[in-house]
Amino acid sequence: MDFLWSMDTCDVKMYFILIEEPGLSTLLINAGHICYIQESRYMSRLSRSESLQELPVICMGSSYDRFLKVNHLKPVTAKEAELLQALGDDSERLKWYLERDALSTALGLTKDTPVTVELDGKWLQGIVRYVGRLTEPKYTDPIVGTFFGIELQGEDKGKGPSDGTYLSKTLFPCKKDCGIFAPFSRVNPMFSKPKLVSKCLTFPAAQLATQPSSQQAHHQPLSTGDRVTFFMDEDILHGMVMDLEEKDGRTLVIISTDRDEKITLPLDSVIKGELLQQEPEPMETDKAVMSMEEVHPLGLGVDSLVEVTLAIGPGYGTIRWIGTLPGQKGTYAGLELEDGYIGVSNGTFKDHRFFRCLPRQGLFVKLLSCRPDSRFQGASANVLQERQALRSPGALPSSPIASDQVERMLIGRMKGIQGHINSCYMDSALFSLFSCSSVLDSVLFKSTEPRDAPIQSTLLHDIVNPLRSEGFVEGRHIMKLRQQLQELGYCHTFTTEEKDPEEFLTLIMHHIFCLDPLLKLSAGGKVQDSYCYQIFLDNNHSLVLPTVQHLLEHSFHSAGLKLAEVPSCLILQMPRFGKKFKMFQKIIPSLELDITDLLSEGPQQCVLCGQLAFEECVDCFRDPVFSRTGFKVFCRTCSSQVHSHPERLSHSPSPLQLPEGYPTPTTLRPPPPAPPRERLELFAVLCIETSHYVSFIKHGPNSTDWIFFDSMADRHGERDGFNIPQVEACPEVGMYLVMSPAELANQVPRDMKGVAKRLFCDAYMYLYQSTSISLYR
Repeated sequence: MDFLWSMDTCDVKMYFILIEEPGLSTLLINAGHICYIQESRYMSRLSRSESLQELPVICMGSSYDRFLKVNHLKPVTAKEAELLQALGDDSERLKWYLERDALSTALGLTKDTPVTVELDGKWLQGIVRYVGRLTEPKYTDPIVGTFFGIELQGEDKGKGPSDGTYLSKTLFPCKKDCGIFAPFSRVNPMFSKPKLVSKCLTFPAAQLATQPSSQQAHHQPLSTGDRVTFFMDEDILHGMVMDLEEKDGRTLVIISTDRDEKITLPLDSVIKGELLQQEPEPMETDKAVMSMEEVHPLGLGVDSLVEVTLAIGPGYGTIRWIGTLPGQKGTYAGLELEDGYIGVSNGTFKDHRFFRCLPRQGLFVKLLSCRPDSRFQGASANVLQERQALRSPGALPSSPIASDQVERMLIGRMKGIQGHINSCYMDSALFSLFSCSSVLDSVLFKSTEPRDAPIQSTLLHDIVNPLRSEGFVEGRHIMKLRQQLQELGYCHTFTTEEKDPEEFLTLIMHHIFCLDPLLKLSAGGKVQDSYCYQIFLDNNHSLVLPTVQHLLEHSFHSAGLKLAEVPSCLILQMPRFGKKFKMFQKIIPSLELDITDLLSEGPQQCVLCGQLAFEECVDCFRDPVFSRTGFKVFCRTCSSQVHSHPERLSHSPSPLQLPEGYPTPTTLRPPPPAPPRERLELFAVLCIETSHYVSFIKHGPNSTDWIFFDSMADRHGERDGFNIPQVEACPEVGMYLVMSPAELANQVPRDMKGVAKRLFCDAYMYLYQSTSISLYR
């Protein structure tokens, strides 16, 4: 865990917010409480232990230690802790901590910033005049909370409860009833303020500080007479710079707006230039797109990482489109700005769509105004390659999360994929396929149709790579994928209704990425292709507590099927009737699936002597003399002996097909060694209960290497709230897998430990992979 600390008087303290209740009634601490520990004490404990499980922290309002689990704590800076401490309720504090954008915005609010502030459910206009504490810390608490003192403006003057005084102490001067003190949760900047450093950076921030670009050092971004763009509420407005002035160490811009109004704004709330407001002319978009290398002297092109000059200084983004715009002369570039920078578009210009990005994250600029991202001029080639690999369409995905990294990367709240509006089927399927396995990574980089390229880009850059590198995917990225699927006409209800996982997976693999079918089934000499296999059973199966191995063998036997080849990935749907009726109360997971006897071709072992088999008897399938179930194959000697028994005289063994040239025993040549078994390993299970999908992941070789994922494990707020995804370790699953069938049959589902009941009783889909075949497909 990376801890952040700050200097507070003479002590260095590290601050945390509790994100999960300890579960001990004696502690009486709620999630959302702020805690701290002295850095020297933390370092001392760390020096005595390689990995800390608990920390002795002091909670606000207390003076003694409480031992809390490290994975229940999230580090915050001292400034963040001060902002959060101003919120009086623990649940509210946790809610606003999870709203990372709001907290980041609050950190950037300074004096003289135009804002709106909430008072009795109404939003009033004002200007920040004070940022700081209302009272001094108590003896026991190092922080008391940061508040914003706001002077109301315009028609909202006189609607406040204060004159800038708190407890007889004047914190800022203003007229009577024109002042308000409020925490950051009730304050919004009137103009969006870009951040100067993107949270996506993978190199030290100190490197940026020591290597300023020449534009930052020598370029004066605005001067009198310049046309500028700024935002008010949700409107894009324009005006002319009348003057620039310095006040309290900040540059203010005096603007004459196109509405004949005079307004003063901070420099960092203004964008230089009038951003593309002319009327469009008819055009054909595909003819306008051209190669950047032909017109840019530095050879930049689509997907290049670039830098442009905004009023606040440099801005960073990726070129997503190049061409001409209606009503504009010259060649333009469509940029997708990094998180933290505010654009004016979602990739459209006057109802013409040129590329896709999130709202207000797109920007159209002159092509020649783009230059290579200067932040990488001093960065190593490895850093550049890593960043390009995460952003460039067609690049390889990052590696799956290794078993020894699962606890650090995935375990906890706000981990995995965040659910939103009936997305649990998609969340569970994507988490199962891509968190700890690479068996289907080919869909992330294989060539696809141009119309489907945005879907592939979203899947790789916004979902899979963040999941594997950060352990968390925001719900908006899943919604973006659903919107793309819906806009391209694959289904008109993708953004609102729940689907079945196999419907989504088949759409992705077959219709969009045209992936070769995962499964080739042989029946009567003909080969059928499929992506998933639904297990069906006849009425004479006699199974009570089956394993997945039993179910697959019985289904293949009753349908007369064989595998034409070893699949790299085998997706099995359990026998159910709809989402409610289950054919079996429990199904035992088979950690390995032996498919040797299910192959239509290939050497197999005699079930009696282990030598090379030459015959198969489907009539012996249920004969309990050999085994309770399973396909029966025999060498010639054993087949002759078995079928000489009076009860098996009516059986009709059939010859097995061996690969051409495979050595067979003769009088001059000894029998070949026993052929190897073909096995698939289990890596994920999707489960469903009352229309809600969750998943289990088998991430390592040990029996306890299991995790459980729920994209909607908890929720904060109601209509305007959000879902909290959670990943938890569930080693208890291993305890039940080593039980005998008789012991497992006696287990009462509601009494099973942890989440094990859901795996054994609610299984919907099993996912298996071949560790050898998947390397070549």
